[in-house]
Amino acid sequence: MAELDALKIFIPAALAFVIGIAATPLLTHFLYKYRLWKSAGKRALDGKEATMFNSLRAGRPEAPLFGGAIVWGSVLLTAGLLSALAAFSGAPAFKTLAFISRTETWLPLAALAVGAFVGAVDDLFEIRRQKGLRLRTRLLIVAAVSLLCALWFYEKLGVSTISMPFVAHPVGLGALFIPFFVGVALFIYAGGIIDGIDGLAGGVFMSIFAAYAGIAVFEQQPNLAAFCAATVGGLLAFLWFNIPPARFYLSETGTMGLTLALTVVAFLSDTISGGRGIAALPVITLLLIVTVLSNIVQALSKKFLGRKVLRIAPLHHHFEALGWPPYKVTMRYWIVGIVAAIIGMTVAIL
Repeated sequence: MAELDALKIFIPAALAFVIGIAATPLLTHFLYKYRLWKSAGKRALDGKEATMFNSLRAGRPEAPLFGGAIVWGSVLLTAGLLSALAAFSGAPAFKTLAFISRTETWLPLAALAVGAFVGAVDDLFEIRRQKGLRLRTRLLIVAAVSLLCALWFYEKLGVSTISMPFVAHPVGLGALFIPFFVGVALFIYAGGIIDGIDGLAGGVFMSIFAAYAGIAVFEQQPNLAAFCAATVGGLLAFLWFNIPPARFYLSETGTMGLTLALTVVAFLSDTISGGRGIAALPVITLLLIVTVLSNIVQALSKKFLGRKVLRIAPLHHHFEALGWPPYKVTMRYWIVGIVAAIIGMTVAIL
């Protein structure tokens, strides 16, 4: 039984990696053939040209968007393939490996797919119109999807409590659980702006989902653990081609799908399973939180103090502006992300 449990984690991860690696040449050919490039130049939230950001990117080769398709595509194909093999072969081994289940993975798979689709629309607008969906529109979409997920947790699953750091027992929120869920989803989604340097976002998300795979194993949620492991496999395949110089970017189709799925995974590994997935979330996603906070601090400082705290926000670009090579920023973020994942798993298990 222990061997089968281990295989349920490792095989989806390996299969997603193989599918992602195999699919990348086809995706790359398509993206480069139709020149689905990231639009040249960037504008700040106030509409003015982001001169410092554009100077940091000057001279770097163009790369297309839609790279996130490798991640969510490999995860969805892995889930579908294993379920199809279980259904048509009837072999006990395939039934064990199949991880699509109503109680553990329907919701994160749906969140991943919906977020990926909306993000792909935004990427297409970014390319064709040189301007993606408005931030307000994207936030409303994320809020709507997360609201549906929150209602499912609250109404269908009867969840209204969450774990909190340094608090031994779950905290009851009642109906406030719903806006709390939506708020968490929006904040985590905002952390997707970490996708700004080659290899950075892929490595950070990989350590996050690996941590939740470990938490799900400890909480005896094998299907959820398999989903997280498959996501790690897809991210590894993406990273193979995203290390400098990146062949493509994770872009909105990757970050929106991953952040929505991550939010659902965190709540599924919380009080519904007798676990502490939410208590561990601020630690495991430390880099996403710091990224969002650096943007908020920068905006508030410019508005109320008339000056910038950072040379450029978010924080990873500030380090670039200080003279750090992009690969140094990426490698150090990976290290911090791994350490945060380990500490976060410890928080969840204690």
